[in-house]
Amino acid sequence: MANSPTDPGSEHDDDLSEEESLPALDFTTFVLSLSTTVLGSLGEIPEPNGKKHRVDLPVARQTIDLLTLLQVKTRGNLTGEEERLLNQVLLDLRMRFVEVAGRLDKGR
Repeated sequence: MANSPTDPGSEHDDDLSEEESLPALDFTTFVLSLSTTVLGSLGEIPEPNGKKHRVDLPVARQTIDLLTLLQVKTRGNLTGEEERLLNQVLLDLRMRFVEVAGRLDKGR
């Protein structure tokens, strides 16, 4: 009966099951989360409802700058794998940013 809708503990139980399905919080997950934010801001990935994200270059640029800040501040404190991931993500995001900005500039 602990899972009945009127049981005050059942809502908490639902929260626990959602938490268990989330990925572990680590450096890689954090970098990939920020990367996803940039990709969404560049219109490169669809929203959950299937619609295309509106391109928002200032948000994309700010998030890339945040990743760059993270790169500078963590230099020498990352594993080789973490450092390679961050470097590759930044290279990819910067290239995509320039590509999207160029397309928008040509469209004006």
